[in-house]
Amino acid sequence: MDEKKSILNSNALYTFIAILFGFLVGALFLLVAGISPAEAYMKLFTGVFSKPKFMAWAIIYASPLIFTGLSVAFSFRTGVFNIGAEGQFVVGSLSAAVVGILVDVPMVIHIPLCILAAALAGALWGSVVGWLKVKKGINEVLLFIMFNWIAFYLSNYVVNLSAIHKEGGGEATKDILASAAILLPEPVRKLTGCSNVNFGIIMAVAAAVLIWFLINKTTLGYQLRAVGFNRNAAEYGGINSNQAVMTAMAISGCLAGLGGAVQVLGMSMRISQFATQESFGFQGITVALIAGSNPIGCIFSGLFYGAMKYGGSKLSLINAPSEVVDIIMGTIILFIAVSHVFKKLALKGKRG
Repeated sequence: MDEKKSILNSNALYTFIAILFGFLVGALFLLVAGISPAEAYMKLFTGVFSKPKFMAWAIIYASPLIFTGLSVAFSFRTGVFNIGAEGQFVVGSLSAAVVGILVDVPMVIHIPLCILAAALAGALWGSVVGWLKVKKGINEVLLFIMFNWIAFYLSNYVVNLSAIHKEGGGEATKDILASAAILLPEPVRKLTGCSNVNFGIIMAVAAAVLIWFLINKTTLGYQLRAVGFNRNAAEYGGINSNQAVMTAMAISGCLAGLGGAVQVLGMSMRISQFATQESFGFQGITVALIAGSNPIGCIFSGLFYGAMKYGGSKLSLINAPSEVVDIIMGTIILFIAVSHVFKKLALKGKRG
C-alpha cells in the first residue's frame, strides 16, 4: 500500500503521463492537418535513432538546453523565476565568440578563457538583476524581460563591429579560431559521421552533477533552498536572504552563459545578427519544468528536448509541419503545470 502511494506521489509518473498526453494532442493536430500521426512520429523517431550521426546531432542540440535548463532549475529551487536565461545565454555566447575571435593563444589556454568569459558574462547579467531586485525592489521578471532585449540588441551591435565582423559582408561575425573550438578529436568525429560532435555534453553532465551536489550537499545550497522555501523563515534562522538571492541569480546566469559558450564553441562557430530571439533560454524553462527542477533530471529532459528539436527538423521530408514539436512540448508543460491537481485526486481516491 505504501509502495502504491509512493508511486502515485512520484513526479516522474505525472511527467511520463504528461509526455503521453503531449504526443496524443500532437497526433490530433496532425490528423486535422491530414497527416498520418504514425508516419510523422516514425519519421521523428528514425530522424534521431536510425544513424549514429543523427544521435550525435541530437546530443549537440541538447547540450546548450541542458545548461539553460539547469539555469532555470537552479533559480526555481532558490525561489527566483529566471525568465532571463535567454539574455544570459546571449551575452555568454557573445563573450565566448569575441574572445574566440580576437585572442590568439594556444588551445589549452584559449578554450578555458572563452568558457570563463562566457560564465562571467552570464553571471554579471544575472547579478545586475539581482542587485536591482534586492537594493531597489524592482520585480525580477520585468527586469529579466528588459535585459533579454538589451542582450539581443547588444549582440547585434557587437556583431557588426569591424574587428569581428565577417569580411566580405554578411550579417555574422568571423569564425572563431580553431584553438577555441571544443570539438572532439577528429577520429571520434569521423566515427560518428558528425563534424560538430563536441565536449558540450560532457560539460553539461558535469555541471548538472556539480549543481546537484551544491544544492543538496553544501551549506550554501541549504541556505539557498531555505530562502526558496520561505524567505521570512530563512531570515529568522539567520540567513541573509538578499545575499542568497544575488548569489542564486549569479550562479543561474553563469550556467546560462556556459550554454551560450557551448553553442558557439561547439556548433555555430560564429554569431549571426539576430532577426528574432533564438529562445534557448525560454526552452530551458521547458527543460527545467519537465525535470521537476532536478539538476540530474535536466540531463534527461534536455536530451529529450534536443532529440525532439533535431528529429522535428526531419518532419518536412513528409510535408509535416515541424511546429508539431512545439505543440507537443507546450502540451507537456501544460499538463505538468496542472499535474498537482491530478496528484491530489489520485491520492485522495487511494485514501478513499
